[in-house]
Formats: sequence, structure tokens, C-alpha cells
Amino acid sequence: MNNPLLQNWDAPFGAPPFPLIKPSHFKPAVEVAIESASEEIKAIAENTELPDFENTIARLERSGETLGKISSILFNLNSAETNKDLQAAARDVSPLLTRFSNDITLNEKLFEKIKRVYESRETSALNTEQKILTEKKYRSFILGGAGLKEVDKKRFREISEELSTLSLKFDENVLEETNSFELHITEKADLAGLPESLTEAAAAEAASRNKKGWVFTLHFPSYVPFMQYSERRDLREKMLRAYSSRAFRGNESDNRNIILRIVNLRLEISKILGFSTFAEMILGDRMADTPEKVLNFLEELYRASKPAALRDFENIKKFAAEAGHKGAVERWDWAYYSEKLKKKLFEIDDEILRPYFSLEKVENAIFGLATSLYGIKFIKTDKIPVYHPEVKTYEIYDSDGSFLSLLYIDYHPRPGKSGGAWMTSYREQRNEEAKEVRPFISIVTNFTRPSETRPSLLSFNELTTFLHEFGHSLHGMLTKCTYESLSGTNVPRDFVELPSQFMENFAFEKEWLDTWASHYETGEKIPDEIIKKIKEASAYNEGYSCYRQLSFGFLDMAWHTITNRTETNIADFESSVMAKTELFPVIEGTNMSASFSHIFGGGYAAGYYGYKWAEVLDADAFSYFKETGIFNKETAASFRKNILEKGGTDKPGKLYVSFRGKEPSIDALLERSGLNKL
Repeated sequence: MNNPLLQNWDAPFGAPPFPLIKPSHFKPAVEVAIESASEEIKAIAENTELPDFENTIARLERSGETLGKISSILFNLNSAETNKDLQAAARDVSPLLTRFSNDITLNEKLFEKIKRVYESRETSALNTEQKILTEKKYRSFILGGAGLKEVDKKRFREISEELSTLSLKFDENVLEETNSFELHITEKADLAGLPESLTEAAAAEAASRNKKGWVFTLHFPSYVPFMQYSERRDLREKMLRAYSSRAFRGNESDNRNIILRIVNLRLEISKILGFSTFAEMILGDRMADTPEKVLNFLEELYRASKPAALRDFENIKKFAAEAGHKGAVERWDWAYYSEKLKKKLFEIDDEILRPYFSLEKVENAIFGLATSLYGIKFIKTDKIPVYHPEVKTYEIYDSDGSFLSLLYIDYHPRPGKSGGAWMTSYREQRNEEAKEVRPFISIVTNFTRPSETRPSLLSFNELTTFLHEFGHSLHGMLTKCTYESLSGTNVPRDFVELPSQFMENFAFEKEWLDTWASHYETGEKIPDEIIKKIKEASAYNEGYSCYRQLSFGFLDMAWHTITNRTETNIADFESSVMAKTELFPVIEGTNMSASFSHIFGGGYAAGYYGYKWAEVLDADAFSYFKETGIFNKETAASFRKNILEKGGTDKPGKLYVSFRGKEPSIDALLERSGLNKL
């Protein structure tokens, strides 16, 4: 087979040749790449020289380059532009990759060499980055079963291979359930309250499905504004029930058994490795390095946010009653009355703001912000192969003209794309034998599409989402490390959200909005009064939002701190965990866990608390920018040097103090969110 995955890529910068790649290429390419990588591993393990950092840790770090390239393409495409054939390829390949990974970490000769280097790391004249990499490799071997007896190694292999396919199936089910629902409206009266921008998009969606009228989906650009503006309470209920029951409907896409299987296997593998819970195993190298620290942190924020959450909820209930609402305020009422009260209090809502946030202007503004802060330049190019015609590509250069990165951006929802937004990479940065390899970074979102009469106009939440993912991208693009495993976003999970959440702060700053936000039709600059209202509304319902986010953190930790095998009813388990943060009546037939892809399909298991943890860091960091000036070159240079460029080459706390000059304080977060003003 003429397999492009195994050939030299002659696109500019060695970019992946997406148009040439077919799902059928992946398995044979992976098999060949594994065979080649296995020879590299064998050579390291059987090397007769005394093990040291260079001949063991560094050589292991550089092994399997082709396999890594192929894997990143497969799994990134499986999230951004998948189909049944690609999903099947991912399912076929995943056990092979897990088996190969196990072959490495369970290789006794190799582990002995790793262990020797690890035990002598303090006396071997290693620099900090080399020590960190050595510790990371050693920990990965320990968690990979290196110290196990043979009988346990066998079971370890079985569990890890099964887990690799279960997480794929979990996400496949969520995507299938998201795509399979539609709310088809044929009567114009049923559109009451919906903005024209949304109904126009819904009409286009209906036409694309060869239907008359309007079609609304569970993808965010359709679902969120429908819940905010539809006056038809029964239809809001229908939409919310559909969204909240994804993969929980008793059909072939139901995730209940998969969840139980995943948590039980995670517990079993943790106990095999000598830990009492999966969370204990996972958190060992985090800033919050024990389950107790995480739970204490969540409890602290819970106590701080509870009065504000109850206040926010009572305000909505009171407003809804004054607006004529009868009976209890249900979850499908929250976004609707919340948006109406926001407009009453602050005279803004998403539909007032959207005209000032055309996607083209937002993109230029965010790129311009990066140029202002860090001096980097963005050059659009059509010479880089892409996996879908909608993907845009940019070459990124530093202020001295040196090449930094390729950037792929994929903005709009499609049936083959998972929900949400994320940053990922097709190649990570490393410095290999004095030759620097620069990264290929990708941003994938599900933003509002343009229509026949207007460009893509973003909601304020979409604006902050763009800033968030772009912050991750800067972490990936600006990194300057020696080893790929430590570069860019390869940092502890509760530190990785600092650069992303830090960038969101600019959305509330007049000094930045004044430089670009203007009406897409008239060109009128965004009025000062609107910017003032954005700032005033920044803490609106923040108590409730914090409460809601904490509920997900508590749920994640509950699933991953079980100490005994469970066959629990997942609805009952979830309800008991979230009861302390639940303000609405429980809705039968709905479930968060069944579509909680962050922890069952992605890498945030026992790590979802990290979003709130990083909020403390980002609020404190941005307060420093506010003190010195939000475009201050020296402050930005320090943030770049100590945070964005360093990746995981030192302990996160040390990197943060190097930037900030002191430990982070929770005070800035409490001030920003208004939780200290009750």
C-alpha cells in the first residue's frame, strides 16, 4: 500500500498531508511504526553501557517519532472530522498503541536503567529540565506497571487495553446522541422570542436537511441561544431534556454500563499499583497532589460561593414570578430568565453584543493582542494542507522573524465534530540535537456560522471561549523547551488552564475592546456605555456559575475516590453527590455523568477541579497586569518567559512565583467574581 502516513511529508514545514490520508491507512501505518519504535526501545534496553540520562532517558524521549505523528493525526481527526470508518480505525488502533505502551513500561531491563538514572539524578549534574524529565519518565513507568509481579502485569495489560477502547466508545456515543436529535419547527408562532440571527441559522439547517421550516440542534450555537430566548417553555423543556439525557436513554448509545466499567477498571488498576483510589494515583504530580487537598479546595470555594449562589437563585425566582411565571423555576427556565434579568439590570444581552463581535474582527483582534503582548506575527497561508475546507491556516513568526508555529483554526460545528472547543497539536516543540522542531497547533471550536445575510457574529461566551483556546495555543506555540514531553501544554492538569483562563480577562477590558470592537454593518465603535455594562455584568450570577462548576468537580472526585468496586445506579450516585450544590428539582431521565466527556472520554479524570484551581492563578496573574498596565511589555515578557515558554520544565509553583514575585492569592478571584461583596 502507498501509505502517506509512512512517507516524508513535503508540504511546507513538513505539515501533515491531510487530503492524501484515508481511514484505511492508519492501522497498517501504526503497525509499521510500532515495529520500528520497538527496535529503538530494544536498542536502549540492551545497551551495555552504564545507563545515564543521554543513553536512556533522552533516547527514550526521542523514540517513536513516526508513531507519535500518526497517532496525533488519528485522534485529532477523530474529534474534529470523524466518520464511521475513522471511528473504526481509532478502535482498531487504540489497543495496539496501549499494548505497545505496556511493552515499554513493563520491560524489566529498560525499567532497571530508568531506575538507575532516577536514583542518581541528584548526583549526576543534570539540569532542572533533565531532572524533571527523569522524574516524569520514572513516574510513568511506575504508573505503567513497571514494579508489578508477572500475574499483576498480565491483568494490568488487560485493563489498560480495555480502558483505551471504552473512552473512545463513550465519546462516540455522546457525538451520536448529539447529532441524532433535532427540534423541527414548522409554525412561525413557535419561534416566539428567538432572535432573527438564530431563526435564520435554523432555517438554513432545515434546508440542509431538505426540510421546510426551522431545525434547532443540540450543538451550542443552536442550543444555547434557544434556551436563552425561546418564549415557548415547553420547547425549552424539550431541548433541555434532550441535551441532558444524551447517552442516557437506554438505547445502543447509552453510556451507563461504560461509566461503571471505566470507574471500576480505573479503581482496579489503581489498587494493583498500590493506591487506594484512582484520584490518589493521578494527583501525585499535580499542584494539588492529594485527593484531600482537592476536596478541601473545592469545599473552601463551596463555602465562599454558597451565599452568592443562593442569592443569584432567589433573584431569578423573584424576577420570574414578577414576570408572570407560575410554579417552580426549573432548569429549563434558568437561561431564559437569567438573560432577561441581565438585560433589565445592565441593558445588555448577547443579541445586543453580537453585532460588535463579528468573527473576522474577533480573530484579528486576538491576533493583534498577541502581537501587542509578545511581538509575534500571523501570516495567513493557503499552502498548508487541511482536513476540511473550512480550516484556516497561519504561519506564526516571532518579532525577530524566526518561525514559531503553524496554527490551524476550525471554527464551526459539523456532524463529524465533537461538541465544545479545544486546542490540540499535530506536532509538539522540541530541540533535537541543536535542531529546533517547532509545533503545529490547532484550535477547534463550534462557533455560530455565518448566514446568507450576516457574517458569523459571536456571543460574548464565544468571544471568551476563543480567548481561552487561544491562550492554550500561545502556550503551545511560544514554548522553548528541549524535550517534547515537557514542552507547551505538557504541564500538570491544574496548571494548564492558567494561560487559557488568563486570556479571557481581556474580554472585559475597555482598553482592549476599544481597539477593535465595532458594529459589523455601520462600523460604529462599541459604545463606552456597553463596555461599562459588560464590566458591571462580569460578576452577574457568578455565585451560581461557581456553584455549578464546583458540582462537576465534586462529581468527578466522587467517581474517582471510590474505594470498592461499585454497581451503583449512576443516576442515584450522581444525585447524592450533587445534592449539596443542586438548586433545581431533579429531572428524571437526565444525567450529567453520561455525557461528561472531560472525565470519561478525555484527560480530566480526577482533574476537573483544575479549572477552578487555575482561576485563582489567572485572577492573581491578571491583577498583576492591571497593576502594571494590561499591555505592559515587561509584564508580558515575564509571563512569556516564565510561564508560556517554560512548559513543564520546572515545578508550576516555582514558575508562577518567578513570574509574579510571590505566591498566588485567592483575593483577586473573590474580588473579580464578587464573592467578597455579600
